[in-house]
Amino acid sequence: MRGLQAEGGTPVGGRRGRLAAVLVGLAVVIYAADLITKTLVLRALEGKPPLVVIEGVLQFRVIFNSGAAFSIGTGMTIVFTFIAVGVVVAIIRTARKLGSVPWALTLGLLLGGALGNLTDRLLRYPSGIGRDTQFQGHVVDFVEVLPGRFPVIDYFPVFNIADSAIVCGGILAVVLAWRGYQIDGTREGKSGRAA
Repeated sequence: MRGLQAEGGTPVGGRRGRLAAVLVGLAVVIYAADLITKTLVLRALEGKPPLVVIEGVLQFRVIFNSGAAFSIGTGMTIVFTFIAVGVVVAIIRTARKLGSVPWALTLGLLLGGALGNLTDRLLRYPSGIGRDTQFQGHVVDFVEVLPGRFPVIDYFPVFNIADSAIVCGGILAVVLAWRGYQIDGTREGKSGRAA
């Protein structure tokens, strides 16, 4: 008995497997890049003045963030930890319906970023194995753009690779939804499958 066929004769299971591989592969790359850069920056810059890359434009400065972007929710680290766990579970569940390359990339960015910051919240100080405070680790941020010169607001938040992946994935998700691309590969208002 033949398996289900997508348009063009490709077996649905094979296509979903390849898309899942894209999602997981990108998530692993983002996660590894986030962990490696945080480790290198901590070794080189923790407790030291910022490393200026381009004067007035870009510098690396280590901060430990217990909240979210723009220091929102400082002191609510445990809440953000459980939100991150929920996001990871939601992405894994959603991946079962995956039928689109752009959505595979989107979910890969979101998953890699969520796992990167979740690792900090689970294992970095003041959390960690054998400590009294669990699920309250501070996220390591280090990329600072336009330090002290950001228009409209006083400063742009210091961020990391995981944050960048989450923002890029979020923007891509909004664009895909706005254009009518569904996670299963169909396009709203169009017949047939999307990319």
